[in-house]
Amino acid sequence: MRPPTLHVLFCLCSCLTLVRPFDWPAAHIMPSARISKIQALIAAAMDGQTKIPPGSGSYSVGCTDLMFKYTNKSTFLRLYYPSQDDERSDTIWIPNKEYFFGLSKFLGTHWVMGKILNLLFGSMTTPASWNSPLRTGEKYPLIVFSHGLGAFRTIYSAIGIDLASHGFIVATVEHRDESASATYYFKDQSAAEIGKKTWLYLKTLKKEEEEVPLRNEQVHQRAKECSQALNLILCVDCETKNVLDLEFDIKQLKDSIDRNKIAIIGHSFGGATVIQALNDDQRFRCGIALDAWMLPLAEEVLSNFSQPLFFINSERFQYPANIIKMKKCDSPGKERKMITIRGSVHQNFADFTFATGKVFGFMFTLKGTIDSYIAIDLSNKASMAFLQKHLELQKDFDQWDDFIEGKNEHLIPGTNIDTTSQHVALQNSTGTETQNLD
Repeated sequence: MRPPTLHVLFCLCSCLTLVRPFDWPAAHIMPSARISKIQALIAAAMDGQTKIPPGSGSYSVGCTDLMFKYTNKSTFLRLYYPSQDDERSDTIWIPNKEYFFGLSKFLGTHWVMGKILNLLFGSMTTPASWNSPLRTGEKYPLIVFSHGLGAFRTIYSAIGIDLASHGFIVATVEHRDESASATYYFKDQSAAEIGKKTWLYLKTLKKEEEEVPLRNEQVHQRAKECSQALNLILCVDCETKNVLDLEFDIKQLKDSIDRNKIAIIGHSFGGATVIQALNDDQRFRCGIALDAWMLPLAEEVLSNFSQPLFFINSERFQYPANIIKMKKCDSPGKERKMITIRGSVHQNFADFTFATGKVFGFMFTLKGTIDSYIAIDLSNKASMAFLQKHLELQKDFDQWDDFIEGKNEHLIPGTNIDTTSQHVALQNSTGTETQNLD
């Protein structure tokens, strides 16, 4: 079974081919009438567009990017954090056109689609204050976040910003395992000084290549990258430098992170990464897997870790073989929870659910039947209640403890998927996330 694709982008792609075929030359100068048609199509696509929600907590939220060291082995992440103020400008959501080219490759479309996506979303912002100083004088729990296949560090800002507004520091890793649509690095110091980026794009499966071994290799690398990010964030008093040379002072982090309160969250392929990282690194005291894609994980990992784990699923993404693997994580004496958000789709966890209008979003599975704001709010509140319990936080997140048990009109305790049929274990046993943007 192949999960839902970001169909809306294909639809936009198809619409725009009516204006001009995709094989137009890059240097072609379009007449004004054609430009007007494209602008009209874009306006129609974006009609009723919603915005990425601001945090619901009491803290102002800042945002910056950190890259530690050089080469494609370096750590790259987006950091959300409680800030001193929110007077600076909002943060550009997707900051480089190359990410749009990566998305076009991921979607299997012509590279010109990247230009169209850049035109559609290149100026969109997210409500976090860019490079605002960290609010010091308090120790914050740390969350490491792992993105899904075909995603990258910036498109889970609705989660990162909301958690930061409630007093968390969130580090969203951009993975270097060729599972991101695109990422970049600097080969050396001189390249960084002149801003010469080397881009690394999504690895596509070859016809003869088996998916499971590749994804298992990637999930191991991803877990290591999460641990490496944690090492560097916790060692900011060492000889650590942000090679991006941004004005955010990383030394502010030194006395602002509670080293005993560290968790990991991830979406889809990132959900599998959560489980692998819990197995590999005991510093992660608990994990939350958002609509996890379980195929990359080896069977022996599923029952091998002891930290608490919380599955938060959408109603329309999951399938029997995936849920069966989730249930294999159960073990006596280990905290395992699962809920499902009614009327939700896989994209309800990522920012693209807020990027288009209601009609397009619903038609092409960017949005479910549940309101996108309600879905992300439920997920975030349930996550914070779980984090309070297992990181021993002195907050009021326990007011949402019922959400962990699925006690809400929009929640299902456990799963909506039937795994009791005798043949179900064979169904979708090679389910893949290949065409799903996370």
